[in-house]
Amino acid sequence: MVFQERLYTAEEFYEFVNRPENKDKWYELYRGVIYEAIMPSPIHAIISLLIAKVISDFVTKYNLGHVVGDVCHFYLPNGDTFIPDTAFVSKERQPTIPPKFELAPDLAVEIVSPSNRPHEILDKVESYIECGTKLVWVVYPDDKVVDVWSPVEGGGQRKRKLDINGVLDGEDVLPGFKLPVRQIFEQQS
Repeated sequence: MVFQERLYTAEEFYEFVNRPENKDKWYELYRGVIYEAIMPSPIHAIISLLIAKVISDFVTKYNLGHVVGDVCHFYLPNGDTFIPDTAFVSKERQPTIPPKFELAPDLAVEIVSPSNRPHEILDKVESYIECGTKLVWVVYPDDKVVDVWSPVEGGGQRKRKLDINGVLDGEDVLPGFKLPVRQIFEQQS
């Protein structure tokens, strides 16, 4: 839902979301436009939690950085602000937990819901990668597939589609990390 008459800066957006009347609402900022994010469905929340837990267990075991779920804004260098469903930031890039994340995550996970507006996910993928995210996993619960996005040399991004038999790989973001796609969707069966 869009409800504004002008474009907002990241600073104005930060003030907006921290107003008392907005404390129980979720908002994102894309190219200066504020969008209200709809509360996720149960399956969306379960998938998000499962992915966050598996990544968090791996990251904690090797002391690699910070994993957050879908309640944390990322204020990207291009001015966009998103709430990824799960995100990882390496300790190399962010040694301590900041008051707010003012960088792109190394890994962002977005779970597609029926409420997502057309092109919203692709807009987010492009923005994340433009700002330095190395890996974006877009999960489609209805189709039981995951699109894996990564930057390509010279700009842009590439996409690989993994079906139920595929395995998510942490690549150079989380070397050694593996998550079978089937495991993500087990509770839907």
